[in-house]
Amino acid sequence: MKILITGAAGFVGKNLVAALKNIRDGKDRTRSALCIDEIFEYDIDSPASLLDEACEAADFVFNLAGVNRPQNPEEFMQGNFGFASTLLETLKKHGNKCPVMTSSSIQATCIGRYDSDYGRSKKAGEELIFAYGEETGAKVLVYRFPNLFGKWCRPNYNSAVATFCNNIANDLPITVNDPTVELELLYIDDLVAEMLDALEGREHRCTFDGINTVLCDGGKYCAAPITHKVTLGEIVELLEAFKEQTSTLVMPEIPYNSFAKKLYSTYLSYLPKEKASFALKMNVDDRGSFTELLKTEKCGQFSVNISKPGITKGQHWHNTKWEFFIVVSGHGLIQQRRIGSDEVLNFEVSGDKIEAVHMLPGYTHNIINLSDSENLVTVMWANEQFDPSHPDTFFEVVE
Repeated sequence: MKILITGAAGFVGKNLVAALKNIRDGKDRTRSALCIDEIFEYDIDSPASLLDEACEAADFVFNLAGVNRPQNPEEFMQGNFGFASTLLETLKKHGNKCPVMTSSSIQATCIGRYDSDYGRSKKAGEELIFAYGEETGAKVLVYRFPNLFGKWCRPNYNSAVATFCNNIANDLPITVNDPTVELELLYIDDLVAEMLDALEGREHRCTFDGINTVLCDGGKYCAAPITHKVTLGEIVELLEAFKEQTSTLVMPEIPYNSFAKKLYSTYLSYLPKEKASFALKMNVDDRGSFTELLKTEKCGQFSVNISKPGITKGQHWHNTKWEFFIVVSGHGLIQQRRIGSDEVLNFEVSGDKIEAVHMLPGYTHNIINLSDSENLVTVMWANEQFDPSHPDTFFEVVE
């Protein structure tokens, strides 16, 4: 399959091109049904000959080219309607009736605040491509995008999320006039997944009730099925929590497929080099060190313990707290004894055979470095964050 992408250097274009190249090069096996032979990347500075060549050969067209912020309002129509006309005429010249996907905008509804030159130019582009489909019999797929966000989106342009992520990641000011304003947001990976579905003939169809998308079979328009409605205040609150993670070590909840998960990934993509790494507080003594790595809001915390050769650590027990000890380097012995019992449970552990050992509530436990020369490195997980006002830790030697 040969694919033409117009606007290939834009935000959506770059993400789609990267996804298609992964499929083409065999790096993405989740789309094994797709066979990508050639990708034509066309953008504003590409030669006209490339468009002509691609329109002759393409088996599918993603028309992502458009104008968002021109110098003059009349450029909206030229960029969003004029180029679409050129594209479709070139396809007709070559008699190529391959499917054409085109990116429109929710602003094409021209309702309320969306009644603008930009919205009208997008609406004209929609009507043009629908007419093209009727004339030629080619399959057309028109997507009205809501607000988009994700990696590689240009800040201070037309995405509030990109601007907020960039500015907060780089300690720059942001302005929120009304934190209660709600946005409908579409994450770039969800959009690309839908575009790949469309490439496989499994696009999601919809109609519109005003500005609201209504998914339905046989709808005139197409839509990505997963979007998120979030207020500006909620976005900023999440981003501030993400920023504080390097000092608090607390990871906010980021459930699967949640907006928070997608926003965190987006935020990280704007971090400058000097913030891509950060120091952790190592508690060091003559026995080795203990360092907290990560805390979660509801699922405890992670730490790493380093014991010098011959050192024994621990010798305490907990009522309710429980832990995993996972030795990743070195050779050691974990011992546990139930309080009030003389029986000792011995677990010989090694980085050569990584395993997790439960530290059982009500059992005093230790960890001994059996090596004479090598440090013992243990990753530890506790089911709760350490609370100095209620440590639930009581000294007692194992044996």
